[in-house]
Amino acid sequence: MAAAAEAPGSPGVHVVLDDGVVVYVGHTGNLRQRLRQHLGGNRGSSVLHDQVGQCLDRPGNAASAADIAGWLGQCEVRWQETDNPESTKEALVLALRPKFNRQVPKPRHETTAR
Repeated sequence: MAAAAEAPGSPGVHVVLDDGVVVYVGHTGNLRQRLRQHLGGNRGSSVLHDQVGQCLDRPGNAASAADIAGWLGQCEVRWQETDNPESTKEALVLALRPKFNRQVPKPRHETTAR
């Protein structure tokens, strides 16, 4: 949760790294608020929280919010403020294909004048 407390309340993109590998890219209008939802929330408040939970779930035993928060707490979180967080996220997801970003945008093809 320290990463969330340090984040600004401005728009931007955020990445979650596990052992130096980007596993999630998100965008938001308020970095601090969204990181709090991801790092200390629950499966209903965060897609990332839910997907990490699915990875930690065992047959007959769903991962608890504490289990998920513990796993996320071992990850590194970085962010960048930007006025165009959605496009920045899209470019990062296309380039990095993070594990927890299940919907990968289709690359945009620029049209050329003939």
